[in-house]
Amino acid sequence: MYFDNPFKTRLPESHEALPGRFEKIQTSQLHSVLNTPLHPPFSDNFKKLVVGMGCFWGAERLFWQIEGVYSTAVGYSGGQTPNPTYEEVCSGRTGHTESVLIVYNPIIVSLDKLLSIFWEEHNPTQHMRQGNDKGTQYRSALFAFDEKQLKELNNSAELYQEALTNSGYSKIQTEINMHSHFYYAEAYHQQYLHK
Repeated sequence: MYFDNPFKTRLPESHEALPGRFEKIQTSQLHSVLNTPLHPPFSDNFKKLVVGMGCFWGAERLFWQIEGVYSTAVGYSGGQTPNPTYEEVCSGRTGHTESVLIVYNPIIVSLDKLLSIFWEEHNPTQHMRQGNDKGTQYRSALFAFDEKQLKELNNSAELYQEALTNSGYSKIQTEINMHSHFYYAEAYHQQYLHK
């Protein structure tokens, strides 16, 4: 039950996190919709962003439909456990949030456009949940790939916070950090809503 598991409302300390594994989880190689690679290397002309906005199935579909997005993949970010399984992430003892890797062509689609979709298509003011999905794996998150992008993410959050405050909404709970690891989810999760 949700309230019986303390790891649904708080991230685990390092000694509480599951150990994970050295071996990568087996996943798809090609995007089922875009027919592009899910894994690097990607062209140096492309940029990457990782977002967490609740269940990764629907979030991924939002982004693969955007012109200029080259590839998307679902996985786990922001936690401690290496190469976790879906079941481990759902336990709350990995510290990961369900996330989407977005690989995009900045000449065709701007980071601002992607961030507007991020902010507007979920509720960033909810803590450790999205709607009825409760737990640390559903937390709102943005992960940057360099300092310039990190600054842009923080600036975007400030602008959206101002708009939310002016509309009577509460404080944004979104975690904004540098990207450290994106662990690909199992093959059946990739482009799940298309399959």
